Order: sequence, then C-alpha cells, then structure tokens
Amino acid sequence: MSDNLIENKVLLIGTGPMAVEYAKVLQGQGVNFQVIGRGITSADAFFNATGKKPITGGLQNFLENVESTNNTFAIIATGTEVLVDCLRMLIKKSITNILIEKPAAVSIDELNSKKDIFFPFSDSIFVAYNRRFYASVLEAEKLIEEDGGLQAMNFEFTEWTHKIDPAKKVKAVLNNWFFANSTHVVDLAFFLAGKPVNWSTYTKSGTLDWHDKTIFSGAGITDKAVVFSYLSHWESAGRWGIELLTRKNKIYLKPLEGILVQPKGTITPQDHVFDNSFDQEYKPGLYKQVEAFLNGDSSRFITIAQQLDMGLEVYSKMLS
Repeated sequence: MSDNLIENKVLLIGTGPMAVEYAKVLQGQGVNFQVIGRGITSADAFFNATGKKPITGGLQNFLENVESTNNTFAIIATGTEVLVDCLRMLIKKSITNILIEKPAAVSIDELNSKKDIFFPFSDSIFVAYNRRFYASVLEAEKLIEEDGGLQAMNFEFTEWTHKIDPAKKVKAVLNNWFFANSTHVVDLAFFLAGKPVNWSTYTKSGTLDWHDKTIFSGAGITDKAVVFSYLSHWESAGRWGIELLTRKNKIYLKPLEGILVQPKGTITPQDHVFDNSFDQEYKPGLYKQVEAFLNGDSSRFITIAQQLDMGLEVYSKMLS
C-alpha cells in the first residue's frame, strides 16, 4: 500500500475554533483522522488545544500529494469565506463523503453559482447544522410525538448586532449575516415543522450599514400542516428561540439547548429534565452529528442540494 494513500480516514479541514471542537469529538469517538491547516500560528493554537498536530500548507498542497479512496470522509470546518473553495478541491480529488460547515457558502448567490461543482455528488454532501442534533431537540421530538404531533410553531432569530464588531468579520459574511448565522435557527425551526408552502413575509431596513434588513416577520403553514409565525428585530431586544405547540403542551427551546414545558391550562413553564451528557462534554449537537455522518445515517441531515433549495425558495423570500 502506498504511504501517501488516505485509507479509511477522516480529513478535518481547518484549524480554527470550530475545527478544535470537531477534533475533540473525533478523539472522543476514537476516530483516526488527519488535520489540514494553512498557517503555522493557527496550527500551533490547534495543537495546544487538542494535542493533535495539523499538516500545514493548505488543502490544495496536501491533496496534490495523496491519493483518496472511496471511504475517505472529510469535514470542512474552515471560515465561511473559503468553504466552497475547499469543497471544490475535495470533489476534484474524488472525495465526496463530505460534512461542510453551515451554511456551506458565503451567500445564497455563491452557492447557486457553484452548484455545478457539487450537484452530481449532493446526496453525500451534508451541511452541518448541528442544532438538529441537540439533545434538547431530540427530547422535544419525543415530547411532540407523545402529544400526538406538532400543531403550531413560533420562532425568533434576533441577532445581537450591538455585539458584532464589523472590523473583525469578513465583509461578504457580514453582508449575508442572515444566511451565515440566522439560518442556524431557521433551519432548525423548519426541520421540526416542515417546509413553508403557503406563507407571507415582511422585512424592514434599519440603521445597520452592513446588512440591508434588520426586522423580519412572517407567517403561514408548512407541508406538515404546522401553522407558524416568526418575528425578529436585530436592533431591539430579543434572542434565538423556538416555541412548539401541541394539543397538550407548549414546549420552549429558549435557549435552544434547554427545554421548558408549559402544560395546557397552566401559566408558568417548568424546567424539563433530560439526558444532555454529550452536549455537556462537547459542543452541543456535535457528537451525535459526527457519529451520524461517519455511520452513514443521513436521516437528520440537509444535503447541499436541499440547502440550495432552501436558500432560493425560503431564505430568499424571508429576506425580500
């Protein structure tokens, strides 16, 4: 066997904070993996945090010197602005079992313009919306099933724009902050309730000079017959959160990592205790997400083609 053959391994692309979290999970699962980074400084910080030494010089340089196999998996955990570039390099090397960090591109337009790259392999390329794998979400689904199904939903994705320093963010990411960040909540909401099929949306611009819209409102019904609404104001008070209504209970994911339950006929929501041990030990949702990806369980994932569909049909409408 050639010494430069990637055999039954996971490639972790990136050495930033998110890559560190992935490394901790992979180490916790006993997975054999290689880390590919660019600069020495970030590689040293990664090594100090994980004890795992990255290969530096960038992904392109690394791929030029190795041979992939059909059972090579890749996790792209780089900055948003280079996600698509890394995806292109991997596909060109015939590595198509890929978990790419959300939202998979800087913007909906970029994702759409690059679709010819990934469309032939989209069934095995998944976007890493780890909140789908939160212990709180898994528990909420059980409660909803016990109650006979979800009837209605309200959610909020208010961003704390007063905490965001534009000087420390890539301009293209800032200009597309809804897609880059708010879809963490929106994806989860419509994953639970279904895709909107009959709905209306409203937006309003604010005083931000780096994002066109700051107030978002909408309502309608999904393909699972769930009535929904949302309201977010990025220049006012608020937080991320989802409220799920059954015939018996109102279930609050606010914060998303926890659960409050308000039974019908009561006023005060009560804490709901559930097993969230993995989300305590690792970045929430990441352990179960990586486990599902490596085991070939795609049931909770959104493929990159489905992400583009959501971008064009749902996220674009929420922004218009």
